[in-house]
Order: sequence, then C-alpha cells, then structure tokens
Amino acid sequence: MAIDEALVCLTTVADGEEAARLAEALVDERLAACVNELPVRSTYRWQGNVEHADERLLVVKTSKRCFERLRMRIRELSSYEVPEIVALAAQAIDTDYLAWLLAGVDNAASNDGR
Repeated sequence: MAIDEALVCLTTVADGEEAARLAEALVDERLAACVNELPVRSTYRWQGNVEHADERLLVVKTSKRCFERLRMRIRELSSYEVPEIVALAAQAIDTDYLAWLLAGVDNAASNDGR
C-alpha cells in the first residue's frame, strides 16, 4: 500500500443541494471514500468579467486509479460549464487512514478507464 495511491480532489458546486447530490453519488459509486463540504466565497474571472459567488467546496478523498472515472462523473453531474477538478497527491498520510480510504473506493479500474 503506497502513499502515492491517495488523491485529494477539489471541486466547487453552486449550492448545498448540488453538493449533497454529488457527494452522495461519488461515495455511493465508490469513486470517493469520503467527501467533505465547505461553504466558500469565490472570486474568479469568467467570460471577461470578475465574478463573485457563494459556492460549496467539495474535498474528495479518492485514489489515482479512480481519478479518470471521478473526473468524468463530476463533469456529468456538475451544473457548471467548466467545473473545477483539481487533484492533489498525498505527500504524507496515516497508514490506517490510507487503508480505509483505499478500501472505500473501487480500485479495479486503471486511470485510462480499463
């Protein structure tokens, strides 16, 4: 069991209802072991304008093998035209938590979807 198997993926959604729906789907489909939801205020450039929005940040605990399927599922379920999907590799992780995380996701598929 290697540390480099664990990923934390960040994505934002429009509201709590969308956050709950997305989190439930990702955990239910074993694309995520856990999803944390946080309220955030975002400032960003969109179509030439500086925008501000109250959003929900989802912190998704997953594995490298699940990332491509996770990415595709977020794109399918997100209401955003260009959803934020940023994956960060774990630099250090508790071994018991890593074992729990990997047991909670479907690691049968590789990154290329096979």
